[in-house]
Amino acid sequence: MELAYIPSPSRGVIHLGPIPLRGYAFCIIIGVFVAVWLGNKRWIARGGKRETVADIAVWAVPFGLVGGRLYHVITDYELYFTGGNDWVNAFKVWDGGLGIWGAIALGALGAWIGCRRRGIALPAYADAIAPGIAFAQAIGRWGNWFNQELYGNHTSLPWGLKITSTAGDRVPGIYQPTFLYECLWCIGVGFLVIWADRRFRLGHGRAFALYVASYCVGRGWIEHMRSDYAHHILGLRLNDWTAMVVFLAAVLYMVLSARMRPGREAVVEPGAEPVADPSGAAGPDEAADPVHTAETVDAPDVPGGSGQDGTPGAHAPTEAADAGAAPSGAASEPSS
Repeated sequence: MELAYIPSPSRGVIHLGPIPLRGYAFCIIIGVFVAVWLGNKRWIARGGKRETVADIAVWAVPFGLVGGRLYHVITDYELYFTGGNDWVNAFKVWDGGLGIWGAIALGALGAWIGCRRRGIALPAYADAIAPGIAFAQAIGRWGNWFNQELYGNHTSLPWGLKITSTAGDRVPGIYQPTFLYECLWCIGVGFLVIWADRRFRLGHGRAFALYVASYCVGRGWIEHMRSDYAHHILGLRLNDWTAMVVFLAAVLYMVLSARMRPGREAVVEPGAEPVADPSGAAGPDEAADPVHTAETVDAPDVPGGSGQDGTPGAHAPTEAADAGAAPSGAASEPSS
């Protein structure tokens, strides 16, 4: 007899009259709001405009949902197109089945379209939104709890997940709560990216690449614990192979990007205020950016460095100091 376990909800949907309120959908929606909220705070801290993240998310989120569903349907096509299964079920997103790999891939395409419309470089936007995506995934995994899906093998651990549903091929019992493991891992990934971004001033997409690489490490061992059906290649689940390939690609990007474009972007979007290095020394990007230089140093109009009152050099020392050192914490991000 099990003395302790994580209970599953008796049902994953509540009907408000004719309107179904699904726990899975609520988790996805809450996750999106968290990602946009945190991404907006980080974007503003980088000198961006307040409405930019939400405007681009209007493109990224629908593309991401479509991409996530496409990946799931393509990699598990037999659930919808073979053995007398109804292909219409492929469109029932509320029943679960969103592949993160497809969601990130097509979501990035949507974000690129949104960034291009505003004249913004996609890597800068990706860096701002990266930890928010990790937290959104952590919240979204609770949708699997509502649907009683994506659990591991049988376990006697006190934090095992009790499955009561008999739908599909489910067998009631106590299983490894892989949804919870991935939730906790994603939370850790989100905080890791925030810390590394503050500590090393990651730029040009490297914060996003760190999120991708870190997530893949956790997804690899968690995927290995899952007991739901999946295609296998050389004894490993398809998603394990995908995690390894994406991990290597993310690490390679970080290395090459650090060599080719060190430092961080000084200006993240047209018309935005440049943000200087809080250490007081301009980074490689800031030093080479004429926009940053022009906006940081208010050069006097009088030849010879004269101030506005006609006194030669009256304001030159102050302006030189302002150009060399920004106020402490100018680029620091709000605590999350």
